Amino acid sequence: MSKSKSITTSKYLVPLIIIMLLMFFWNLSRNINDVLIPHLKRACELTDFESSLVQSAFFGAYFIVALPAGWYIQKKGYRTGIITGLIVAALGAFLFFPAAETRIYSFFLAALFIMAAGFAILEVTASPYITKLGDPDGASSRLSLSAAIGSLGATIAPFLAAKLLLHEVDIEQTTIDSFSSAELQTFLTGEADLVKAPYLILGGILALIAIVVLFVNLPEIKDGDDNSSEKKPLKDILKFKHTLYGVGAEFFYVGAEVGIVSFIIRYAKWLDIPDLTEQNSAIFITIFMALVLLGRLVGVYILNIFKPARVLAFCSIGAFAMVSIAMTSSGYFSLGCLASVGLFTSIVYPIIFSLSMKDLGGYTKTGSSVFLLGIVGGAIVPPLMGYISDVYNIRYSFIIPLICYVYLLFFAIAGHKVNIKERSEVSN
Repeated sequence: MSKSKSITTSKYLVPLIIIMLLMFFWNLSRNINDVLIPHLKRACELTDFESSLVQSAFFGAYFIVALPAGWYIQKKGYRTGIITGLIVAALGAFLFFPAAETRIYSFFLAALFIMAAGFAILEVTASPYITKLGDPDGASSRLSLSAAIGSLGATIAPFLAAKLLLHEVDIEQTTIDSFSSAELQTFLTGEADLVKAPYLILGGILALIAIVVLFVNLPEIKDGDDNSSEKKPLKDILKFKHTLYGVGAEFFYVGAEVGIVSFIIRYAKWLDIPDLTEQNSAIFITIFMALVLLGRLVGVYILNIFKPARVLAFCSIGAFAMVSIAMTSSGYFSLGCLASVGLFTSIVYPIIFSLSMKDLGGYTKTGSSVFLLGIVGGAIVPPLMGYISDVYNIRYSFIIPLICYVYLLFFAIAGHKVNIKERSEVSN
């Protein structure tokens, strides 16, 4: 028996390592965006609103591709899904080179969209595949380890991107304004060129992994009979108000987190802290993501003691308080408050997901698919913040995350509750 178990473990070890490696890279790539925003703002001479469209392109791709990707994987299988996602993501990364050559902002956005589409295919593929790579009883542990590795990539990304894309000493706008036309074009071209090497390397890594997957014997695991005849039409989920409120919670959770980290560097610049460069400001994004990782590790223990809805209420109030204090304070303390939001929102996702799927019965798969659509919050909230920043100032833009956390508090108190009529729908 031990021998059989050993063979099973070795059989799934390489595929598991590959999937975890992918989770590391797509989380790293996603969080490079937080540094890419201020970089492209300067390189392409953008407003805050225009620069925030980086997140719209990225998360918009997730929103558009997630459901078709699920259908594609059901038809073609996990292995084909992984290879397809890698090729598409690598293509998007390689397109950063011609985008930098032309310095056309819409070209950058198109490259980001394509890369994110590939990551969306990978992400839709990875989680269910991981659950099947080994003993079903160990599925949660494998998912937790994979999420931790992904969070590690998210934590490293801002620090690494700041070193590659931002200057050790900030170049003041007054200096840029003093350039002649020829000097300005040389400067802007040099700024755009900074993205070439990182994204060519990233594209090369993704392409190399795709080649490895082609030659590695990844087990093509078929989903068992999961009572597909009981799958419900998409429109039927409209019967469940708590699930629809949950989609809203996902929208505001993702939107608030992406919005905050997208503008931390710009906010630090606005605070005008002596000797704090844009490059060094990125450390607060790293702290934010490190606290997310810490919170997820501690959250496993917390959620075994307290009711999820109460934890969500506490996290919502804590995040609201930290953003409020950041808006009314200054200096490093203000930035520290924003970074601390990562700790409060670290375990929000699993809570709102579980509460949204509660008592869905045969509607669970449909509800899970609809829930994923809430990720579009990451595409909509940052531009709203960018618009407010342009019209008023960047401090007022953080009112939008405050609204997001008010909604999460509503969901924790009342929105997650399943009414009697909804329960009867499931039983019928």
